Amino acid sequence: MAVPAAPMTKSARHAKIISLLERHQVRSQAELAELLSTEGVTVTQGTVSRDLLDLGALRVRGEGGQLIYAVPGEGGDRTPVVGEQVAFNERLARMCAEIMVSAEASANLVVIRTPPGAAQYFASAIDRASWNSILGTIAGDDTIMVITRDPNGGTDLAEEFIRLSAR
Repeated sequence: MAVPAAPMTKSARHAKIISLLERHQVRSQAELAELLSTEGVTVTQGTVSRDLLDLGALRVRGEGGQLIYAVPGEGGDRTPVVGEQVAFNERLARMCAEIMVSAEASANLVVIRTPPGAAQYFASAIDRASWNSILGTIAGDDTIMVITRDPNGGTDLAEEFIRLSAR
């Protein structure tokens, strides 16, 4: 008797979407849903739409001038264009409410705990939100260290993450 496979987590699905967008010129949400289906991931159009928003995906001109979906890369110039910043902040607020287990401060550091496997995904959302008070993040499997610019800014930042989690 075969054991049914566990459903794919949101983080794993997001990683799969990023991989597909890097390998294919995806022109529509329906096309992305079909590609996911060939990879064994069944999703609705609504799920694809929310995932693309969560990932900060944009439509850009691909080879041949067609509009395709792309996810902003890590590092380099990640300055958001008009309208993106609101989406990144909303995504971070949702993630605080859904993923964050705890946030504690010490001087200019905040240690955030997440469920196993979610820290890097959550740290990416923090980085994309581009808060001026944050110098950077370091993520492990279930722990994120956030470094603030202010030598005593950890407490205020931890309280902000906790406030966002209560929304």
